[in-house]
This record gives sequence, structure tokens and C-alpha cells, in this order.
Amino acid sequence: MILAAGRGERMRPLTDHRPKPLLEAGGKPLIVWHIERLRDAGFRELVINHAHLGHLLETALGDGSAFGVRIAWSAEAVALETAGGIRQALPLLGDAPFVVVNGDVFCDADFGALRAAAEALAAGEDLAHLLLVPNPDHHPTGDFGLVNGRVHAEGEPRLTFAGLGAYRPALFAGLAAGERAALGPLLRAAMAAGRVAGARHDGCWVDVGTPQRLAELDARLRAAAAPRPQTVVDSPVDPA
Repeated sequence: MILAAGRGERMRPLTDHRPKPLLEAGGKPLIVWHIERLRDAGFRELVINHAHLGHLLETALGDGSAFGVRIAWSAEAVALETAGGIRQALPLLGDAPFVVVNGDVFCDADFGALRAAAEALAAGEDLAHLLLVPNPDHHPTGDFGLVNGRVHAEGEPRLTFAGLGAYRPALFAGLAAGERAALGPLLRAAMAAGRVAGARHDGCWVDVGTPQRLAELDARLRAAAAPRPQTVVDSPVDPA
């Protein structure tokens, strides 16, 4: 599932007429980077929720066939927050563990590893597997502690939740469909019960929360894609 229902208040005026996941970096919308990486990791069935200007997302992405996937849409009359949006989409997600990705981050994480984490949830007692990253400058205190592959509400090293994770549907069983609900309280309750695993990602991760961060990411991706100038080596001159 890709979460795409947020209003993106801090990105205004860019999000006044375009959903935040359709903002472009490196020549393509943020959400397309996710779709392509999920597809390349073997995901073919995607669920995307939306609220603000959601019709533009559906118009741009359609049924997903142009990207080699199949997209099911979960429309919300008003944004239900992270846990509420996932609970609303459970009938589309099915009974098995699933992967969730925030649509407003950019990350080069191994989605294949997240797929494996979801499969591991099905065979164990954990309710969630979270991807954590080093704390960015704008969030220096982090969110959770990670010790020996287990995530805790407290503890060191303290890291930032990347907005990528795998979940069992049972984590959301106590919520009613259509209810606004944040993910944090559910995760902390599961952590208290010792049922949240996690891993650290030290690669590229950007919370694209401001126009400045979007511009910086765009410049970074374009620079990485630009062809490198070739070095011309003169041929030796034959003295004969």
C-alpha cells in the first residue's frame, strides 16, 4: 500500500492544485519512484489511498497497467491519518501481511527485503516490521529505539521511522472503518508487547516535507542521472 491521502500543508502552494505524491523530483513524480521500485521487487498488486485532489492521482496513474502493476484505489472523503487509512483499505489488502510506504518520502531501500519481512510476519508472532533511518537534521531526537532487530518506544540508538514497514492486519483490528487514527499509538502498544521488529537503512532517505527539500532532492537526482564527461586521451604520436 502507498499512502497518498495527505494534504501537504507545508508544501503549499505547490500542493494547492496537485497532490503531494505527484510532485516531481528527478523528472518523475515521487509516487512513481515507489511504484517502479515496488514492481522491480516483485510487487504487482498495489493499493493507494487518497483524499486531497485524489481524482488527479487516479487520472495520472490509472489502473497501473502502464507501470506493470495493478492499482486498487481506496478513496477517503477526508484524510483518515495513517492507521485509519490502512484500516479503511483492509478489504483491498487481504488477510496476509502487507508492505506500506509513505507516498511523500523518497527512499532507495531494498523493497525486496521488506517483502521478505512481510512474509516473515506471517510465520511469527510479530505485528509489524519497521524500517528506521539515522535522524535527519529536522528530527534530531528520532522516534524509536532499535536493539538487536527489535524496535522499542525508548532506548538507544534512537532512530527515525522511515515511513516504510510491513504489518499484519491484526494490528488494525481494533479500529472501525472510517475512523481517523494515527499509527504511533498502535505501534507503541505492539512494542510494549514485544511484537515489533525492525531494521536500519543507511542509504538515501528524504522526508520531502518542504519545497526546499523537494528542490534539493530534485537537484540531487538530476545530478546523479547526468552523463559524466568523458576524458579524451591523446594517442601517442608515432615518431616515424
